[in-house]
Amino acid sequence: MMPDIFSSFDPCMYYTLFPTNSLFLVANVAMILLIHTGYWMISSRQSTILSPLKSTIFTQLSRTFSFQLKGSTSIISSTFIILIMVNLMGMIPYTFSTSSHLIFTLTLGFPMWLSFILSSTLFSPKKTIGHLLPDGAPDWLNPFLVIIETTSILVRPLTLSFRLAANMSAGHIVLSLVGIYSASSWFTSALGTTMLFMTSLGYVLFEFAICLIQAYIFCLLLSLYSDDHAH
Repeated sequence: MMPDIFSSFDPCMYYTLFPTNSLFLVANVAMILLIHTGYWMISSRQSTILSPLKSTIFTQLSRTFSFQLKGSTSIISSTFIILIMVNLMGMIPYTFSTSSHLIFTLTLGFPMWLSFILSSTLFSPKKTIGHLLPDGAPDWLNPFLVIIETTSILVRPLTLSFRLAANMSAGHIVLSLVGIYSASSWFTSALGTTMLFMTSLGYVLFEFAICLIQAYIFCLLLSLYSDDHAH
């Protein structure tokens, strides 16, 4: 039994519950097998399901400058699919929610943000520095605008990672609270039990939608960050 609801974010807890057959390891292996379409000679059901997701993220990428950067579309679209799978795996009972930890979100967000910065700096250092100062600003305000713009660029990987981790953590905490309250008041009354069951079911469906939306927002912000690339 878990000590509190925050224990669901401790990976060691799941290895204690399942020392020989961790659902966390099984889910990660299943994710790799589902995503890797190279195992299939013809279109499988998995690739058919993933096609609408790929077309959705490619449509967004085509509207930004990331479509002009070689390799960025493949990286961001792959990240989108992986985030969806990882978020959905966190909905499996007694499974460690990987996307609710900063070590995972920072590992995804920071290298991609840094690659855009380094690529833009190497391509055109003058244009990269010029993006720090908006056009038409008064001279006395220029030093402050440069500091503000530099700060906003530097905190982007933190806000990007914290947004995903915080939303997924909050959703799982609320889902745990609803489940605990439903289990404690089970069979108290027929009407109350039915309402709690419908509330739990509705929030579970809502959390599934959040898993998809947060993955899309994460990749959407990455594609928008590419617009600051010197071109």
